[in-house]
Amino acid sequence: MALEMKVPSPGESITEVEIAQWLVEDGDYVEKDQAIAEVDSDKATLELPAEASGIITLKAEEGDAVAVGEVVCLIDTEAEKPEGDGGSDEDNKKEEDKAKTDAKKEEPSKPSTPKQEQDKKEEKESYASGSPSPAAKKILDEKGVDAKSVKGSGKDGRITKEDAVQAKPSMGTPGSGKRGESRKKMSMLRRKVAERLVSAKNETAMLTTFNEVDMSPIFTLRKKYKEEFKEKHGVSLGFMSFFTLAVVRALDMYPDVNSMIDGDYQMKYDYKDISIAVSGPKGLMVPVIRNAENLSFRGVEQEVKDLATRARDGKITVDEMTGGTFTITNGGVFGSMLSTPIINPPQSGILGMHNIVERPVAIDGHVEIRPIMYVALSYDHRIIDGKESVGFLVAVKEALENPEELLMDNDVKRALEL
Repeated sequence: MALEMKVPSPGESITEVEIAQWLVEDGDYVEKDQAIAEVDSDKATLELPAEASGIITLKAEEGDAVAVGEVVCLIDTEAEKPEGDGGSDEDNKKEEDKAKTDAKKEEPSKPSTPKQEQDKKEEKESYASGSPSPAAKKILDEKGVDAKSVKGSGKDGRITKEDAVQAKPSMGTPGSGKRGESRKKMSMLRRKVAERLVSAKNETAMLTTFNEVDMSPIFTLRKKYKEEFKEKHGVSLGFMSFFTLAVVRALDMYPDVNSMIDGDYQMKYDYKDISIAVSGPKGLMVPVIRNAENLSFRGVEQEVKDLATRARDGKITVDEMTGGTFTITNGGVFGSMLSTPIINPPQSGILGMHNIVERPVAIDGHVEIRPIMYVALSYDHRIIDGKESVGFLVAVKEALENPEELLMDNDVKRALEL
């Protein structure tokens, strides 16, 4: 009996997927629930498990776009599992190695010819017109100059050492290095990301405002409590919990930043679903921390760890990346000093974190070295005015520079649940 395996629906509004990679070959025996393929939707990469055990027949190629509900393979459930060959692979390899050795022994050796004596003077060497002498060839190779582009001044147009010394690379002329090219079709996820980024640039009035944050207070808190925090909760006390809770506080103060445009209407939300941009093997993924306003430092860190791990392992679900009212992205992990993050539509704002660098700053009339991070807020100017955008970013800065009072209610132990 041949079981038809059809593409399941990965989520609401998704009508087709793309076969990213078959994990088995046509004619293989597969076990039930074994991962047989990776499929890309416009939101995530998912594994396709076998619905039964048997011999598989593939009905789609890698790179094919297939509709939800379409048959992608057949599984012969009545086929018996083949038995192993008991070491025949090793025997075959030995036979192949022996055949290669015998073939090499049978190859006839080519008779060597004596070399002709070369004249000591390069100009009198017997070379064809336009050919460089050995010394000239070495110089041209070091310069990356093609001998065909050099006009020889020696006898019969031979290229002399002096010609090579004076030769200069021609502008626009390829050198002697590799110039290979490759062509690879982008995954459905990468194509969708590209489409959304262009759409965000073209369909929103996006502006970016910047500020800087003195990270000294957070450094001090983490140094003092990170070991105790990790020992008790099993997760690290990172920067993301501070930023997420600072964003939640700022969204309460400036609700327009936590809103979206829906036709002629502005949709505002009384909850804060914070999207966290992470880099996955298939591209940028943005899982969502639901109701971040209800989470503690421990809760945020646990959510960030779980979602980031699932995204990087390719196990994130479409539902876990759907929605979100505001996004935080951290280019600092890659060394970015400053950037203008692109809005994640249909959201209206995104906060960009960057790397932390020790910089000289003026403190009470004298210069001190402090760990400084530049932060950026990109926003849709159609519904967020300059006053709200600047105020929002200042509120984030204030909370990060005074976390004990503004994020922990002056009770660090209680806030960290220690």
